[in-house]
Amino acid sequence: MNQENLVKLEKSIQNLKDKTSKIYLLVQDTKGNAKASVAYIYNLGMALHNAGYNPVILHEKPDYYGVSDWLGGEYMDTLPHQAIEGNKLEVAPDDFIVLPELYGFIMEQIAKLPCGKIILSQAYDHVFETLNPGQTWSQFGFIKCITTTEKQKEYLSNIFRHVSFDILTPFISDSFTPNTLPVKPFVAVHTRDQRDAVNLIKQFYIKYPQYRWITFRDMRGLSESEFAKQLNECCLSIWIDENSSYGTFPLESMKSNVPVLGLVPNMVPTWINENNGFWVNNKLDIIDYTADFLQSWLEDSIADTLYTEMGNTISELTTKEEFTTTTVELFNKYFTTRLESFEAQATKLQTIEE
Repeated sequence: MNQENLVKLEKSIQNLKDKTSKIYLLVQDTKGNAKASVAYIYNLGMALHNAGYNPVILHEKPDYYGVSDWLGGEYMDTLPHQAIEGNKLEVAPDDFIVLPELYGFIMEQIAKLPCGKIILSQAYDHVFETLNPGQTWSQFGFIKCITTTEKQKEYLSNIFRHVSFDILTPFISDSFTPNTLPVKPFVAVHTRDQRDAVNLIKQFYIKYPQYRWITFRDMRGLSESEFAKQLNECCLSIWIDENSSYGTFPLESMKSNVPVLGLVPNMVPTWINENNGFWVNNKLDIIDYTADFLQSWLEDSIADTLYTEMGNTISELTTKEEFTTTTVELFNKYFTTRLESFEAQATKLQTIEE
């Protein structure tokens, strides 16, 4: 029996050295709708693939819609995909499963799998949605977590005390660029709850009928390229997402040279400052600030310092190259730790055999 276990260990050791161990990345099926959290996982998978690792995109059902319509067909063509339902998921001890915090209900189902288990936490407000009271990640074998910001790491580490945390900050796509032509009287609106967008637009037109010629664009349901194209035509973007822990939309706006009027989230991103946007604490004030901005914009009296500070903010963000480097460094660390553990076990078995 020891000899059999030793053979299995040696195979796992070789897989880790060759980087053929699978890294299963579970994603949500957005049914063709763009979602930054899913793009983040695909970018993580692509970085690993390009570095010679073996990532596999894992989805729940065989009729997975995919991301070709909004992120790009190269992601679907390059990265292997596998459904959980209807397929026998074979997971080796040297494999890894990366599970978004939204799928807490799956943790118990895979608790006995002998693979490496990593939580991916992008949205702190999803952490407890599918965990039963009293349950914690570590009891299911998830003792490592990748999250997106230092603030979210601090928040989560105070709750999950037996879990180690690493930070992998998203990057803003190069699809977002400033418009070389004059912007138009369009206002981009991006809200977590669509009702906020609808209510804002209706209230604004009622209270400020003189601005009914201003067009509001609800930015849902667009591909990344179309999203970027429509955004950089706008004179203003409005962001309402109280539970955001990072905030890609306002940063995409800044990279497109579009000023941001945003509701300050509960977990204030470190990149927000009083000079790089218009930040309010009361959602009800947004329509009044919108009207004030439009009046200033029509009078061509928006301060140049705003655009300068937006550029400074963007210059300090994580680049795609830095995202790739950090991704590879993290998984190299995970592989090395697991490799050392397997080698220690193999040494013990060899000693027993002798």
